[in-house]
Amino acid sequence: MITAEQLKDIKDRTEALCRYLQIDRKLIEVEEEELRTQAPGFWDDQKAAEAQMKKVKTLKKWIDGYNEVKAATEDTEVAFDFYKEEMTTEQEVDEYYGKALKLIEDLELKNMLQGEADNMDAVLKINAGAGGTEAQDWAQMLMRMYQRYAEQHGYKVTISNFQDGEDAGIKTVTMEIVGDMAYGYLKGESGVHRLVRVSPYNAQGKRMTSFASVFVTPLVDDTINVEIEQARISWDTFRSSGAGGQNVNKVESGVRLRYQYKDPYTGEEEEILIENTETRDQPKNKENALRLLRSMLYDKELQHRMAEQAKVEAGKKKIEWGSQIRSYVFDDRRVKDHRTNYQTSDVGGVMDGKLDGFIKAYLMEFAGETNN
Repeated sequence: MITAEQLKDIKDRTEALCRYLQIDRKLIEVEEEELRTQAPGFWDDQKAAEAQMKKVKTLKKWIDGYNEVKAATEDTEVAFDFYKEEMTTEQEVDEYYGKALKLIEDLELKNMLQGEADNMDAVLKINAGAGGTEAQDWAQMLMRMYQRYAEQHGYKVTISNFQDGEDAGIKTVTMEIVGDMAYGYLKGESGVHRLVRVSPYNAQGKRMTSFASVFVTPLVDDTINVEIEQARISWDTFRSSGAGGQNVNKVESGVRLRYQYKDPYTGEEEEILIENTETRDQPKNKENALRLLRSMLYDKELQHRMAEQAKVEAGKKKIEWGSQIRSYVFDDRRVKDHRTNYQTSDVGGVMDGKLDGFIKAYLMEFAGETNN
């Protein structure tokens, strides 16, 4: 049975969320923004109209989320009072409390995601490290882990590029993950993931170490302006491989985009390579590849801003996006994040997509540094 102090705690946190989220202000903003959607000729500029509708939808999500928290807290208070009059049971009060507490914690976590890109969908790319079959098998295991995570959170996953491994697993995969704040939650997954296990591919049953890199960028849409210099683009076509049906190898539907990127701040140059085999329609694949290019260029600008912010906010922990971030040690039944020291013995659960503990620990420690 919960205590009066526990009830007071969730009431105080609910009131604090109302202040932090500026709910009263958001209610006024929704009314004002909805009035704009009723203006004559609103849909004449479809891109601007879609951006406006997205703005209204985002405001409503915050308001609806808070209203759900408030209702759950009020239900808990009523149940607590009813228990004093023997009109409800201890178990029922605890169930109300558990529901309210989870909603509060979820919204508090979501409140940390106030960065410019946090509300966007995500592009998640996995590359197998050196090590052949062992590393390629690990890359496929990570792919499944993120697919399961997405399923559990109601996100939609589309595979935009997929390359089979030579004997098993995959060499690389690019997934578009669409859903509420997908990038905000997944951005901390960027980095090198290390696996230690007794290898099923080693006849001597030796412990093997494998690596795979994960790179997460926000998925930009047409409402965000990203400048692409057409003169820096070149295209190749190729026959798709991997899953896709009997016609997949008969036509050159796969596209390979090369973009000669020049950093506007440092002058450094690099080639960005994007492959897309999402559909059997070459023009559609070109369109998808350009969308991924826009996402990568947008992410580079975000990374520059974060680096500048880190200089200003000296003394805070710096996030090394390209470093080894997490170890998965199967024999010892341990998965540990090296940035936050959060760890769990539920290896099977993690590989089935239970990443919320790692994501929450990361945001609790680093959210202030990654928001901009």
